[in-house]
Amino acid sequence: MGLTSLQLPTLEPRRLRRRIIGLALASLVLHVWVLYWANTNVSLVPSTQPETKLMQAALRPTEPQKPIVPAREARKPVVRAKPKRPSAPPPPAAIEPSSALPSQQAATPVDSIPIETASEPFVDTAPIANENAGSAQETSKADQQYKFAPPPSAELKYDVQALRDGQTVYGGGKIGWQFDGARYVINGEAGILFITVLTFGSEGDTDAFGIAPVIYREKRFRRSETNTHFQRERQLISFSSSTLSYPRKGGEQDRASIIWQLAALGRGDREKFAPNSQIPIFVAGVRDGEVWNIQVIGEEEIDVGIGKLRAWHVTRTPRQGSYEQKLDIWLAPEQNWYPVRLRFTEVNGDYLDMSLSSITATQ
Repeated sequence: MGLTSLQLPTLEPRRLRRRIIGLALASLVLHVWVLYWANTNVSLVPSTQPETKLMQAALRPTEPQKPIVPAREARKPVVRAKPKRPSAPPPPAAIEPSSALPSQQAATPVDSIPIETASEPFVDTAPIANENAGSAQETSKADQQYKFAPPPSAELKYDVQALRDGQTVYGGGKIGWQFDGARYVINGEAGILFITVLTFGSEGDTDAFGIAPVIYREKRFRRSETNTHFQRERQLISFSSSTLSYPRKGGEQDRASIIWQLAALGRGDREKFAPNSQIPIFVAGVRDGEVWNIQVIGEEEIDVGIGKLRAWHVTRTPRQGSYEQKLDIWLAPEQNWYPVRLRFTEVNGDYLDMSLSSITATQ
């Protein structure tokens, strides 16, 4: 009895520990098996598939960016204004003076360049490149036949007097006129003290309408040079400093050639110079163009650097409200109708006056 009572307490805890350990092992094995089963039968791939689809959907919006082209086409109406005209062929390369003077367009001899009757040489000269360019251009008509005889080549030098900001200053200037019977080149400049305030040039040839410019260049003090193109292939007048353009009908002039067009008209058809008469000519400036109604004032006696001369005074007065210059020209018949005096007057009253000081014949 005594031995038995002493062993029972020692044997019972051992069995208890064995059972506990057995249950723990069985539980561990069960958990491992459950995890293995779950990993084998419950795949995680399906849970990732929706994420893959979302990424693909997020990338698809990049595909619709291709239709940006129609957005660009929406801006094309401004550019289409020119191509819509049936008469306008595809735009060519920029016209260079050297290539824009075809020999087949040479004029008749200098002494007489007849002009065919043109009932409406300046009709339909409204801007066509910009619908917001303003009102349609005026229409000028030439119902009579004109004869032109451009003067011989020469270099003209001038004494310059200018009024700027209430002060009178002095300087010099010159205009070179070269004409070989068909082509012409004009180069001019005007300066005050030691500063050149204006340089300009015009190149072209002659046709049935007289002087026919191809390009006009102008450079003012502290401003960039501007170019005006008279494009024959496209029958268009365009500007480097403006998006405007005008159809080229024939007879159009630039700011330099207009003077020599009038001189050629005076030498070829002097009777057209009558007091109070008007000579309408379309003139392209540096940004736009319009019809200049050249008013013939009359014949006057003026005193210039080479002496007293009889000269026809003509003027161009801008339309009311315009900021364009007023231009006065004196052409001397006894000096081949050369411009012996020029006066440019601004709206504010400032002016630039060029008075002939010498003439040198050139070849």
